[in-house]
Amino acid sequence: MKSRMSIRLLQILTAIVLVGPSAWSQAAPAAAPARAVLSDRAAIDSGRQILLAGMRRSGIPGASVTVLRNGREIWTEGLGIADIENRVAVTPLTKFRIGSVSKPITAVAMAALVEDGKLDLDAPIQRYVPGYPDKGTPITARELAGHLAGIRHYRGDEFLSNRHYANVTEPLAIFANDTLLSRPGEKYNYSTYGFVVLSAVIEGAAGEPFLKFVQRRVFDPIGMRNTTAEYPDSIISNRAHFYTRHDSASATVNAPCVDNSNKWAGGGFISTTQDLARFGQAMLDQKVLKASTIESLWTSQRTAAGKPTGYGMGWSVNTDSTGRRSVSHSGGSVGGTAMLIVYPKERMVFAFLFNADGRQPPVQRVANLFLR
Repeated sequence: MKSRMSIRLLQILTAIVLVGPSAWSQAAPAAAPARAVLSDRAAIDSGRQILLAGMRRSGIPGASVTVLRNGREIWTEGLGIADIENRVAVTPLTKFRIGSVSKPITAVAMAALVEDGKLDLDAPIQRYVPGYPDKGTPITARELAGHLAGIRHYRGDEFLSNRHYANVTEPLAIFANDTLLSRPGEKYNYSTYGFVVLSAVIEGAAGEPFLKFVQRRVFDPIGMRNTTAEYPDSIISNRAHFYTRHDSASATVNAPCVDNSNKWAGGGFISTTQDLARFGQAMLDQKVLKASTIESLWTSQRTAAGKPTGYGMGWSVNTDSTGRRSVSHSGGSVGGTAMLIVYPKERMVFAFLFNADGRQPPVQRVANLFLR
């Protein structure tokens, strides 16, 4: 009896030392949760090493990661340097460019309007953006959100644009008069400009500026206090500096100056991993949308010929080799990469941000460490 009591006391003391008093106060006293915490600690240690090794290979100075399970934050950490010249370390408050992870945010704003009865996903977009040119066949918001509208992606140096656009309708002039790549609904053609059109649709349906609507209906209800459209001339607290490397043999250098106002809805927000993880968790908790609406965003669309695209509305839809379903989006910006992954059944959310473009560390390997 005495021996068993000693062993039990040792288990309790070990758990307190490893997870700290505040975390221990939330854990059940049974031995099984203590083993689960120890397993997460091992996953964190291994995940950190995977990220750091990938950052060294790709010349990425800084990164941030957040992992949630059942709404509980089990790992948030800043790694490396946010600003090389001033030796500023990355913290969980560091804001990075999230690139195309902006698209799920825009899709959720769109879906909120559908729930409000203000937007018909299958109506011609000219109902909401009367000035958009008629292409001879209707384009719908559903097609825009699923990259099925036939609208082109970037050309030439458009990705590096440093011109400022005052609103979401001005950038339409970049591509609106170009010929469609295919008839709407016929082929999957990934297009950030399609989401620029979608932001104009949202603005027309909402009757208020796109950014104001997203703030009111997405960011504020979720508590995303560190997410905003990026303005290069504004003072934004904790914004990372952004870097690039021309090839594996080159040194890491400052990324070119850009103004992402030509693509806010498709790639122009900055955020933290904690905010992105909150966004993913809000989907699991149906915090801003109904479960049926979220499922419609997370269901692969099909081409007119019936071929699945692997993309719903603003979200990639995946099933891994073990049969686990996930929804996700990657992001690539000038001077940044990003990844948001949500596992609905496992109720896990993973957010990764890096302050350099180029090859991203193997974040899926990190996520797999936690998927037990």
